[in-house]
Amino acid sequence: MNPDSQECALVTGGCGFIGTWVIRELLSRRLRVVALDTGGRPARWERLLGADAAKVPLVSGSLLDRHLLARLFSQYSVTRVIHLAALLTPACQGDPFEGCRVNLLGSVALWEQARASAAQVKGFSYASSVAVFGDEPDNLASKAAEGHAPITFYGAFKRAMELIADQYWRHFQVASLGIRPQVAYGPERDTGLTAGTSLAARAAARGEDFHIGYTGRVGYDYVEDVARAFVQGSMETPRGADVVDLAGETASVDEVVAAIADYAPRGAAGLSFGGALIPAHAHPAPRFISTIYPDWSTTRLRDGIRRTMEFYRERGQV
Repeated sequence: MNPDSQECALVTGGCGFIGTWVIRELLSRRLRVVALDTGGRPARWERLLGADAAKVPLVSGSLLDRHLLARLFSQYSVTRVIHLAALLTPACQGDPFEGCRVNLLGSVALWEQARASAAQVKGFSYASSVAVFGDEPDNLASKAAEGHAPITFYGAFKRAMELIADQYWRHFQVASLGIRPQVAYGPERDTGLTAGTSLAARAAARGEDFHIGYTGRVGYDYVEDVARAFVQGSMETPRGADVVDLAGETASVDEVVAAIADYAPRGAAGLSFGGALIPAHAHPAPRFISTIYPDWSTTRLRDGIRRTMEFYRERGQV
């Protein structure tokens, strides 16, 4: 981290899987970083950030604390915002009211602070999701991008965020770029049903058995691509309130296992899969990130699996 940098990026949800990789990407660009999260410093910071982990300020608090946001933007002279903090699908389904409070009201509080700090904030990216789309039958029934509805509260909240972002541009000229990852995978992904791909790669590298608890064909986005998208979105935010899709690779679970077997044939022998069918939530007319950043490159699934396994091998975690 460069203490003399005039740029400071705020990462909400910075203690999470994607948040940690986003911080790593920001540090590689020698930006100052401050993280806002409700949790304490995660062990993954030490593993991914190394000695720089201790240099990253972590502010513990809620997006709903507007006084805290104001102090944070002022104290750290925030110039870039990367908004990842959210309750995920199970929490939103279990308590829609709390999901709405955190995911929507918290997001509005952040946009309000960005509006109040318009003289210093130069870029804003945020996490949307392919969950804004319906399941495959819905997509087949409508070829229009907005012609089908989310099937979860989480997806509904993310769709509402996209609409809110548009309002902040229309009325206050607060530009933002929303990014819709698919299944994010890679080193240090360890929670959630779709973490199965990442955990299976780790298990194969260690020679352990593992069961992937879902089936179906979904899109996979390697975490370094996801992190790079959020960082570039905040550093080169286009005018307006665009939302873009990541062009990850679609694969079935057996194809994922086959990719793991390419690099650890013996380890892959201990893998199995089965369980719930995961809907792909595929966009019927995707607007890929390459439409905004023409030089965008995407990591192939087999390469992402290889990098994930190498991560654990290189760090003696086999």
